[in-house]
Amino acid sequence: MSAIVPEEQSGFLRELRLFHLNYKFGLDEILTKINILREEMTFRDGANPIEHVTSRIKTIDSLRRKAERIGCPLELDAIAEQIRDIAGVRIVCSFISDVYRVLEMLTSQPDVTVRQVKDYVAQPKANGYRSLHAIVEIPVFLSDTTHAVPIEVQIRTVAMDFWASVEHKIYYKYAKDVPAELVEELSAAARVAHDLDTRMGELHRIVHG
Repeated sequence: MSAIVPEEQSGFLRELRLFHLNYKFGLDEILTKINILREEMTFRDGANPIEHVTSRIKTIDSLRRKAERIGCPLELDAIAEQIRDIAGVRIVCSFISDVYRVLEMLTSQPDVTVRQVKDYVAQPKANGYRSLHAIVEIPVFLSDTTHAVPIEVQIRTVAMDFWASVEHKIYYKYAKDVPAELVEELSAAARVAHDLDTRMGELHRIVHG
């Protein structure tokens, strides 16, 4: 394979920065939609089912490192196809019913295209992880073109989010080599968290009908 000459490398980096900027714009668009929904639901229902929202976008350096790690060619089309978590939002809701409600409201908008949904709420991972994942595409309108930008959306309850946060910290501390007894405790804690979600959902239905 021939080496990339400085002029070619400079041109690619400029293209990569614009490519990355499109994901930032896509993230801005989806966050605007979520904020509009939050304000509308607060006004109409007097209550907001969304507790909080966080977002993240991979840096250009981390994007290049991931491409190299998974054997993805440093080409924009290949990166867009093989790396689907460049930009993402996490929406934390009060109740399980809110998780599905928020996804429905967001994805029913005419300019939001659903590419993939993985329901780990109904079908949790083996370790107990629960969350609703979706890949959606949203149009980004530039001065001379329009790009459909994929954004990863994760929606979960407060209990699910707390469990996932603790699980991540434990796996980070043990460099993913977690002792078996801790794995069992995490699995048990996941069941407790789901039981809490179920009970709080029942209370919510009793109070609000």
